This record gives sequence, structure tokens and C-alpha cells, in this order.
Amino acid sequence: MQRLEFSVDSDHKTQRLDVFLSESQDELSRSRLKKLIEQGHVSVNDSLAPAKYKLKAGDKIILNVPAPSTAQIGAEPISLNIIYEDEVMLAVNKPAGMVVHPAPGHGSGTLVNALLSHCTDLSGIGGVERPGIVHRLDKDTSGVVLVAKNEIAHRALARQFKSREIKKTYLALVRGVVKTASGTIESSIGRHKTNRKKMAADTERGRQAQTRYEVVETFGHFSYLRLFPKTG
Repeated sequence: MQRLEFSVDSDHKTQRLDVFLSESQDELSRSRLKKLIEQGHVSVNDSLAPAKYKLKAGDKIILNVPAPSTAQIGAEPISLNIIYEDEVMLAVNKPAGMVVHPAPGHGSGTLVNALLSHCTDLSGIGGVERPGIVHRLDKDTSGVVLVAKNEIAHRALARQFKSREIKKTYLALVRGVVKTASGTIESSIGRHKTNRKKMAADTERGRQAQTRYEVVETFGHFSYLRLFPKTG
């Protein structure tokens, strides 16, 4: 069961409950959200509310998303770009557009579906919906995902991520010319005030984040950056 919590600000008062939830996350469709509301998986201020409920500033929303059943997660013969593999782990180059693990709205075609076809055994620490998955990348982000084949490897990799022994590097194309060759971005990030599917700097309610950057190249009105996230 996945639990999501939302707070309604004055910009979204009078908005329908199902519309707000649809704009506040990108995993569940509006029709799926309506079914979850009808099934009693959504509460507003600790009480069930209909999809058409008009929100008020200060409302507290809790959305409980049931985990996919084991029967929904099957092996699928999807090609994998494996860049390293041994008896306890593997590293997969995940393409942009692929979801890492099954979730409502993404029951198949995920990295986990492909891994189940490739490996007979994966770590069970992540639960039935995330076998072997130690960390994740967003759907539209390409890059290396480390996968554990057993619990010992899973715990070891998770510990290295937590202690930041494993270093993450991202490459990003951004609009605008970054004038300094390198630096550190320090800000708080949270949901965009009007487009709830996007993240944006939010110093009042966001989560503190720090990222070091290096300019690889600039051309026209764009910059190509190498990013090293520290927190957030």
C-alpha cells in the first residue's frame, strides 16, 4: 500500500477533488483516481469524500494506493541493456520512457517485468511490486539502475546509497545560458503551484536540495550541464 498526502493551498480552493489529485501526481489517471475514491481509498480531513467534492484551503488529503497483486506482475521478454552482471547484482541502462516498477497505470512494460524474465531470483526486500530494486529513476530519465539478486546485496547497496558512497551524476539540457563554469545550486523543491505534475523551487514548503553543477557546453539559448546531487 502506497500512502500519498497532500495539503490544499488557496490557489486550489474550489477545485474538484479528483481534478486536484490528477494534477498533483503523474502515476494515476483521473478514471483510476475516481475508482479509488469510490472504493474509499481517499479521505479529506480524515473523512471520505466524493470525487466532485470542492476543496477548501487547508484541506488535508490522504490517498492510499493498493499495491499491485503478485498476479499482476509477470515476466515479460523485454530487451535489457545490461552493462554489468555478476552472481549478486546487475547494472541496467534504463531507457527514457520506461517505468522502473509496476504501479497503478503501469502494470506491464516496466523494468521489473523485464528483470523477472532475465533473472530467476531477485531480492524480495522491495516487496512483490519492486523485486531487486534498490533505487529508482523517473520514467523520463535514462541511466543506470542497480539491481540486487539477493537480500545481502540489497542491504549492502542500500547502505552505500544512504552513506553516499555511491556517487550519482546526471547530464541535463537546460534552457538559458549558465554564465559560471561551475557552482552549487541551493534551494527548496516542491510541487509547482499551478502545474502539480511538475516540481519547482519552493522556499516556503519545499524540501531542501543542494546540487553541484559543471557546464559542459553552451549553444544558442541552451546549456548542457553535468549535475552532482548532494541532497534532495
